[in-house]
Amino acid sequence: MKPRSYDDLSKQELIEQLKARDRKDATRFGLVWEADEIERDKALNSDFVALDLDPALSQGDGPWRNLIIEGDNYDALRALKLGFAGRVKCIYIDPPYNTGNKDFIYNDRFVDKEHAWRHSLWCEFMFRRLELAKDLLAPDGVIFVSIDDNEVAALKLLLGKVFAEQNAIATFIWRKVDSPNDNKVAITPDHEYILAFGLNKDLLRLRQMHAPHIVNAYGSIGDDGIRYRDRLLKKNGKNSLKKDRPTMCFPLKGPDGIEVLPVHENGEEACWAMGRDGVEKHRAANTLIWKTKQKLGKEVWEPYTREFAPPMPTRPWPTIWNDLPTSRQAKAMLRDIFDSVETFSTPKPVELLERALQIGAGPNDIILDFFAGSGTTAHAVAKLNASDGGNRRFILVSSTEATLEEPHKNICRDVCAERVRRVMTGYSETAGMGGNFAYLRCRRIAESELIDIAHEQVWIALQLLHRENLQPYTANALHWRADESENEGLGALAYVERLGVGTMAELKRLIRSVPSALIYTWQAAALRSRLAPFEHIQIESIPQSLARKFGFKIS
Repeated sequence: MKPRSYDDLSKQELIEQLKARDRKDATRFGLVWEADEIERDKALNSDFVALDLDPALSQGDGPWRNLIIEGDNYDALRALKLGFAGRVKCIYIDPPYNTGNKDFIYNDRFVDKEHAWRHSLWCEFMFRRLELAKDLLAPDGVIFVSIDDNEVAALKLLLGKVFAEQNAIATFIWRKVDSPNDNKVAITPDHEYILAFGLNKDLLRLRQMHAPHIVNAYGSIGDDGIRYRDRLLKKNGKNSLKKDRPTMCFPLKGPDGIEVLPVHENGEEACWAMGRDGVEKHRAANTLIWKTKQKLGKEVWEPYTREFAPPMPTRPWPTIWNDLPTSRQAKAMLRDIFDSVETFSTPKPVELLERALQIGAGPNDIILDFFAGSGTTAHAVAKLNASDGGNRRFILVSSTEATLEEPHKNICRDVCAERVRRVMTGYSETAGMGGNFAYLRCRRIAESELIDIAHEQVWIALQLLHRENLQPYTANALHWRADESENEGLGALAYVERLGVGTMAELKRLIRSVPSALIYTWQAAALRSRLAPFEHIQIESIPQSLARKFGFKIS
């Protein structure tokens, strides 16, 4: 029966439905926090978020493939949805752990241990950002989140709520301390966690760890120089008898034409390690090998399957990571980069981030970190690209971490971006790894004021929407990019600030040189009239098209 529409229900029927829903919500297993009772996060608003480019703080002259964004990460994630929804392959974040020791800022104030709503503030803060992050992940994307004992239980439930429990991948344990704690305590916390979830676990293609020593298990070398090993086709050990798996006991014709059945050394009827289809595949590939063997006092034929050493040997990653550098070594690296005592109190070792990216991202993927801290994620991306020639791209988001007590503090500018710059150009005795980034700042624009959005902000938004890199803005009536784009398969991209005789002549000339073009303008109707003969173009109106893509409409 087709369910009735809510419009058809009486007031009493609606009340009963709401009561049933409340009962269901009250008894559902999961994480609950007092979201309606706490002060609203100031970042939660309906404003449009524009991005302002600061060339002086950017690295290189452009075009820029990588982005560092200064601002509240809720604002930045909303802005990134314009061009990166469904495109980020791997997210790593190291959010505040909510220890109560001035590590978590909510609405410009630190949340201390005595705050009545401390855990609820943290849950609401994280939930809102994880919801946006989910929209940015590719269908086969993965997110890694570092955390300690303060909020690990809440975080696991929170990630399950956002990404669904069935998409949990693993909880990794990183040993962060490598020296004994001389404090007079009974227990010392030596580890942290990294929780990993996928957007859709069925689509994940996680990468195994390189394990070159595996080839040593292939003890024979063929005439072609390839290592191999021969494994007995007969199953041994548990469930290896015919009575255990009768369908796996069937005759095979040996080299002399006599049928061979699996038999243990003591004469018991056994079974093969694979079924008929598996055996036939080996026979077709010439990897079913027969050898003579003494069994029960006579020489018999025994089948083996030949396995060749993999050209790139790998094995699964362990979930306990006690082989990586610790917090002490991460701080030492940061001191070396900045040639100073301490610039950031809780850096992660770059090797930890490299491992997460090796598992969750390929050589051409986009990596996002929206709690960028000291910029370790970008450092890891640069190292991996330098080591394997990859083209990974990073997007970092960091707030200034300014508070009422420290209004001029700017972690994003002075630590994150500066660290990445030194990694790219070189520091101390370490050579630069190359690369560039654009430095951007979030700017909220009220819906009613979007009509006054700056041309530079429009051009940046359009490039993030339709291009793989960002070029600097230059004041001009016509902005044109005919370079290739992987996003949406678009042809040329144009932004027409204002119409004029010279602008129209140049635009027509450029249109004739490309197979297709997408043109944004403030005067869409007039431009459509003047370009009516061109059928291979699409014209969009500013600011209406940006507002629509951002999720609201303006007239």
